Amino acid sequence: MKRVLFITYYWPPSGKASLHWPLKIIKYLPKHAWQPLVLTVEDDSFSVKDESLMEDISPELKVIRTKSYEPFNIYKKFIGKKKDDQLVTSETISKSNKSLSHRISIWLRINLFIPDARIGWYFPAVKAARKLIKDEKIDAIVSIGPPHSAHLIGKKISRKFNIPHVPVFIDPWVDIIYYKDFKRNKITLSIDNHLEKNVLQNAKAIVFVTDTMKKDYIKKYIFIESKSNVLYWGYNEDDFERIIVNKEQTEDKVIVHAGNIFSYQNPLNFWKQIKKENEIGNNIRIKFIGTVDPEIKKSITEEGLNEITEYCGFLPYNEMLKNISEADFLLVCASEPRHVPGKLFEYLRTGNPIIAFGNNNQEVKQILENSNAGIMYNYDESGEDFFTNYKNFKAEPSYVVKFDRERVAAEMAKILSHSS
Repeated sequence: MKRVLFITYYWPPSGKASLHWPLKIIKYLPKHAWQPLVLTVEDDSFSVKDESLMEDISPELKVIRTKSYEPFNIYKKFIGKKKDDQLVTSETISKSNKSLSHRISIWLRINLFIPDARIGWYFPAVKAARKLIKDEKIDAIVSIGPPHSAHLIGKKISRKFNIPHVPVFIDPWVDIIYYKDFKRNKITLSIDNHLEKNVLQNAKAIVFVTDTMKKDYIKKYIFIESKSNVLYWGYNEDDFERIIVNKEQTEDKVIVHAGNIFSYQNPLNFWKQIKKENEIGNNIRIKFIGTVDPEIKKSITEEGLNEITEYCGFLPYNEMLKNISEADFLLVCASEPRHVPGKLFEYLRTGNPIIAFGNNNQEVKQILENSNAGIMYNYDESGEDFFTNYKNFKAEPSYVVKFDRERVAAEMAKILSHSS
């Protein structure tokens, strides 16, 4: 059996949503003649812990944890948090926080930490990877980004030991959506573009989790066309089989948004429509699972929807699946045309009607249409006709099943075999 080293910053017991793809791919790869090993950090700055995810890790899986020098410990001091206080992503890039200390911290983060604020992991990770590879035969390296610092670690080890490197892009690198409303200086952008190109040149194969991102990268770097692949985010069939769904028959309808939601994903007219629906007797409640940007909370308040809105915060993964399975409607908000939210695939698996917002996002729109799961709107639209047509939407299981991560893992194994 061949062996592949996964370099992933997020790993259980972290509850970070972006670890679910590598977690399940790693779980199923041994069925396809690939034995994974994992290089990760001892702890990360943001993630709420989800101990239940440890159940998916085989006792035979070798996991190497290293230190990481985190600038966010300094950021906590800047904003008056204690060392052990939890940080959430939305607050570190929030535009609503106008304090000088916050603005300085953002400038430092986007201009001095290249490619990202996890670069403090680079040297400990490279050192650990070198030792590991000297002790054990590794046939391929997979890095998961963001943080894209992981790709730099993968490239370094790949070149040092002449091992094929396969970077996985869950989000874009240089122009990730987090930078949308912030200006980076020219020197920073030049260095970041150089690092990105260097990684792609060295890569034996490249994996993107959306087709639009793949096309966007090929347009920027034509030389990657022949080695680019798309493996969608997917969902975990085995996790859905473990949950018990109890849908209560009440007059109230519940719409759930799961995952982080930022100020640039604010469907203002949709909140107005929710208010109208309630005024005409269609009792609709809103439930958020995950972090919610203060700007969105403000919009909810301004529409007088506080009494019908529930902010659950972080929930363990299985509880989140139970909540979206028991919902009447599911809300998904895309960031940009290249973004296919990971929760979309878990939404599809529930079979519940989906209302999506995202400007010019043809990929999400196509997935919803192909699966008959729901409707997509631009952010300036209200989604009014969704509430008159929602009974017509139920995702087609024969279409959805191709996104099961056990199937995705089989495709990943093929990419690794062709690369090594």
